[in-house]
Amino acid sequence: MKKAIILLGICLAIASSFAFYPIDGYGSTKIARLLQLQRSVEKGEKMTRIPPGAMHSLASIKLNLKSVQSTGLDAILTEDPDFSAKIKSVIPQGNYSLVALDMSDPDKMKYAAYKEDVGYQPGSVGKLAVLIGFFTELKKVYPDSWEKKIELLKNRRVSARYWGTGDHHTIPVYDIESDKLTRRKVQASDVFSLYEWLDHMVSVSNNGAASVVFREAILMRQFGQAYPSLTDDAAEKYFDSVSKDSLTNVAHDVVNSPLNNMGISNDEWRLGGMFTTASGKHVGRKGGSNASPKGLMKFLVQLEQGNVVDENSSLEMKRILYLTDRRIRYAKSPKLDDAAVYYKSGSYYKCDRDKNPNCGDYQGNVFNYMNSVIIVEQPNGIKYIVCLMSNVLNKNSANDHYYMAGEIDGIINKKDT
Repeated sequence: MKKAIILLGICLAIASSFAFYPIDGYGSTKIARLLQLQRSVEKGEKMTRIPPGAMHSLASIKLNLKSVQSTGLDAILTEDPDFSAKIKSVIPQGNYSLVALDMSDPDKMKYAAYKEDVGYQPGSVGKLAVLIGFFTELKKVYPDSWEKKIELLKNRRVSARYWGTGDHHTIPVYDIESDKLTRRKVQASDVFSLYEWLDHMVSVSNNGAASVVFREAILMRQFGQAYPSLTDDAAEKYFDSVSKDSLTNVAHDVVNSPLNNMGISNDEWRLGGMFTTASGKHVGRKGGSNASPKGLMKFLVQLEQGNVVDENSSLEMKRILYLTDRRIRYAKSPKLDDAAVYYKSGSYYKCDRDKNPNCGDYQGNVFNYMNSVIIVEQPNGIKYIVCLMSNVLNKNSANDHYYMAGEIDGIINKKDT
């Protein structure tokens, strides 16, 4: 009974740290900050409420398109003229591109597209390519056992070293023994489990964590089934022994081949390199990063089908994307408060101070990318995917993303009268 009360308390409250993985997930992941949530509830601490849609448990998260697992992307992503006209009517003027898929009824899906093939710098949305590459290589380590994969994610601990340094984004660090939660930048001496590095990469979009996860995917590619016993020293000796050009090619293949294998071309989505300057010691950039709304939609559709690596991997990636804390930009719309959302946002901008000394954050006058990808699951059974990308100069587009979220939900979630 006590455990049930604690679980209910967790589902009704949240601590100050960012969180994506479902909030009852400490037992299956050993992500330390999830234990901090449980302990806070046990101590009766006052915590900030989260939207009802963020209170789902692990068991409630499912893949929505398994029944159409064998249906090809071309058939699914065929524009519905009436649906598309309604969606296009709420897109503001400016450099916006958007695709939307109403998957409420998998047998009668509706797809809308507006400038779906236009390419944008994806910013932190590109970290999803690292997530895919990581799970692709993880399968090669333990090809026949999902249980061993989970044990590896929970128990294999690796240090950041120089790979994880140089990002201003903080991470939540919870000391279990002292029961203390702090938020700080990644340090070279930090040691976390693979699960926790994945969580830091997605939940707070930490660039250092993304480079560490990327690094581990490269090591899994190189060492295969010997990877679980690989030491940090042996890993660094490997990187020192291979030329930068060769490592760059390997890294590029680790994150981009899985996309190509899903039918996503390099023009539709590619990742050009790692996310921290320090990682450039061994891995260079190649080809630049680019993504289109359609390329991102192709990934999310196949994720819902269970076709990204395999069904277990697809479900685990979806859990990692589940948003259980502060909602920003597109996901902030109150129309989504009761919905479960699986979300990644990214921005990348540049200011020319000679042209405008007052050029502000997310208001770049050279380029000003802002991107939102989201799966929305409303409690009434309405389910849809939206991929929105923008490059509107001199303007923070967060409000436009917020506005479109409410309008699009109103279109898809409109009740018959």
